[in-house]
Amino acid sequence: MTAMPVLARGLSVITQRPQIAFTFDDPKTDDAGTLAWPEVNNRLLHTLERHKLKAALFVCGHRVDSDQGRKLLAEWNAAGHGLGNHTYSHRSFNTSEGKNKITLAEFEDDTLKNERLIASYSRFVRLFRFPFFKEGDTVEKRDGMRVFLKQHTYSSGRATIDASDWAISARMEARMKVDAKADLTPYRDFYLQHIWERAKFYDLLANRVLGHPVKHTVLLHHNALNAMFLDDLIAMFKQRGWNLVDAEQAYADPVYDRQPNILPAGEGLIWALAKETGKFEKELRYPGEDDTYENPKMDALKL
Repeated sequence: MTAMPVLARGLSVITQRPQIAFTFDDPKTDDAGTLAWPEVNNRLLHTLERHKLKAALFVCGHRVDSDQGRKLLAEWNAAGHGLGNHTYSHRSFNTSEGKNKITLAEFEDDTLKNERLIASYSRFVRLFRFPFFKEGDTVEKRDGMRVFLKQHTYSSGRATIDASDWAISARMEARMKVDAKADLTPYRDFYLQHIWERAKFYDLLANRVLGHPVKHTVLLHHNALNAMFLDDLIAMFKQRGWNLVDAEQAYADPVYDRQPNILPAGEGLIWALAKETGKFEKELRYPGEDDTYENPKMDALKL
């Protein structure tokens, strides 16, 4: 298979195949649709093992702070996947007013609380991912947390390809509960098309903003959708010429050291770097990804 050309603004054609690693957020011990959590977990791990891929699992502590949760994490640990910090409570760092307000000090404490839960695992990695990709709505919070993470030797667990797989899974799981024998093919097809569209968008944007390819990381979730169709997603990327790499290899790309100077801070890394330039305002929506964009499409398909 020949390499896929990617056009970069003002540059010659780049022929390197895109590279992508898989990352998963929010492992949990709740059942998903008609799938019990151990089946969700086993399917994800077996698919990654079959393709000989090592992922990064970003752990939100309150979802797995139990005997069952520790069993789940132990299985990912034993399989050799990295366990990253996603805070304990999964609160948005961009909330400075109202009942959901969170201060820098509270967010730091929540991060350390989560670290105490996962630091004993041999595959604990000092990668930090902000809940909802929200990195602070003030300079004080944004820069304060960056200093805190550096002091605690955390590297960035951002993703370059953001998506809304969680919204598709929520609808599919609701359908499964109503009709255990429902045909789930339309959800799979929508999922594959959605991830492919977002991957193409952010890959082209990366080349336009940076002038060179990056090792991509895609944001997925520990849910029924990926348990059932991750194998199809991996096959799709392979068939379309993308190279699959381990998360550890992807995060060695220097692009993850970048600290975009934007407010509110956050969103996917490529989105944020594009926003920082001020040159892509007509192409960047806010938030970068959300169910708001996918719900009308799913409504039209009666998903």
